[in-house]
Amino acid sequence: FTGGLGFYLGVEAIGACLVPTGSGMTERQIMLMQDFGSTALFCTPTYALTIAEKADQMGVDLRKLPLRVGSFGAEPWTVEMRKEIEERMGITAHEAYGLTEMMGPGVGFSCEAYRLHLNEDHVYPEIVDPSTLEPVPLGEKGELVFTALQRRAMPLLRYRTRDITSLRRVECECGRTLVVMDKILGRSDDMLIISGVNVFPSQVESIIMEFEEMEPLYQIRVFKKGHLDGMKVEAEAKPEVYAQGKQALEDLGRRISARIHGVIGINAPVEIVPQGTIARSEGKAKRVIDERNK
Repeated sequence: FTGGLGFYLGVEAIGACLVPTGSGMTERQIMLMQDFGSTALFCTPTYALTIAEKADQMGVDLRKLPLRVGSFGAEPWTVEMRKEIEERMGITAHEAYGLTEMMGPGVGFSCEAYRLHLNEDHVYPEIVDPSTLEPVPLGEKGELVFTALQRRAMPLLRYRTRDITSLRRVECECGRTLVVMDKILGRSDDMLIISGVNVFPSQVESIIMEFEEMEPLYQIRVFKKGHLDGMKVEAEAKPEVYAQGKQALEDLGRRISARIHGVIGINAPVEIVPQGTIARSEGKAKRVIDERNK
């Protein structure tokens, strides 16, 4: 896992103390944060929320720990999820972008203004149409392509990342002039086509997080409906919402389903499932369960 090694070497280079715990054993992770007085956290955003949930169960207020900042990556995450992490952990949450084939972490990081800048002294980024592979103008969405500028042993030319995003040149408040990469919508190889409509899991997450009653815990089930593909969303609500009863949960599911239809244009039933139904992730979260070939 180049992400862990990359962060390890970076932290070591600045002379800071690193606690290389790996993933899993969440209760132990929280105890180590307390014992060592950790000030920074590196992991996936979904695992950060798993830590926050476990801390609540243990009666530990993460906001009272020395923890000040987090750097999260390895999977797409929304602005709403970032705000949730910051609120529950009492930290500033930054995004780290990287890929094993290029240089691991360090391809891009978000700044104080929450814009993700790509390190153009190491990589040359382009956005191409994933179907034609032709370049698209700045600001238009497409597949992110990199050419390595510093690699020696294994140079890569126009490497396709499969990540769908866009690039912009803006005057950023942080003062940096490096190109800005917008939030990743998803991957060109995990895009779902439902009733002729392109659907990215991150779009569904953004809609779910518009509802303050919801947790960022969900799964999309794709199935065959006759000759067509269908989609269903299972999601968890915040603990206090369940006390309102079955009817309230069903109404909430219908409201989210209506919002999905209004934004994306597909009919997708939403079921509010019991707490603990959605598997907690220690790495990249599994958002889509494809049942079409079963």
